[in-house]
Amino acid sequence: MISIKQEMTLGKLPQAYRVLFTGFLMVIGCGLMMAGMQIMLTHGMADGKPGLSMDDIVYSYYGNRSGSKLEAALVGKMKGNAPQDVKFTIIQWARDEAPTAEWSKVGPLFEKYCSNCHDAESGLPQVAKMEVAQGLAEVDHGASIATLTRVSHIHLFGIGFIFLFVGWIFAMAEFNQKWKLILIATPFAFLILDIASWWGTKYWPGFAWLTMIGGFGYSVASTVMIVTSLAQMWLPRWTQKD
Repeated sequence: MISIKQEMTLGKLPQAYRVLFTGFLMVIGCGLMMAGMQIMLTHGMADGKPGLSMDDIVYSYYGNRSGSKLEAALVGKMKGNAPQDVKFTIIQWARDEAPTAEWSKVGPLFEKYCSNCHDAESGLPQVAKMEVAQGLAEVDHGASIATLTRVSHIHLFGIGFIFLFVGWIFAMAEFNQKWKLILIATPFAFLILDIASWWGTKYWPGFAWLTMIGGFGYSVASTVMIVTSLAQMWLPRWTQKD
């Protein structure tokens, strides 16, 4: 084990530890980029337009209460998965309160265009089943309490550990002490803000601003810590100091 002392800096770490920490930081950096892409491809398409916007966040957590989850998906993130006439038929069925008598007309459409992805193994709603499709045809109230609880605890535990290890490595960087402490604390604070804003947005759309701020805040702080740590572990300016 390394005995962490005040004079221990990233540039003076044994090479084996620099390789270990570099591998970890590069994987985490790639993971953060993939997370950003995933957000753009899911939440970022909630309003049917590319790019993350306030409407995307509101629709994801508060819901688009002028229509159903089914309609929101068909005009948003799923709009490219079926022809226009099929989407029109399904949306009209949802707006007509999803009558059971018309399932023989719309059921085969779900089976043809949706069931390949929405199957029992995917974890997605099995929309080819009438009762599932009818549930999604109800007014869209956004993420459910059960979903928010599940996603919140996964993010708090998982991302919290990521920030712990990134901050632990960065703590050995040569950096202004005041700003070092701020950078280490920032991701944790903004992660809590981000997740709290999901719950706030569920009940009041105005909290969506905090979701944008929270995600931006911990992304910037993490990027600064990762880039700084990598630079100080390998650039001669820090590795060749006496």
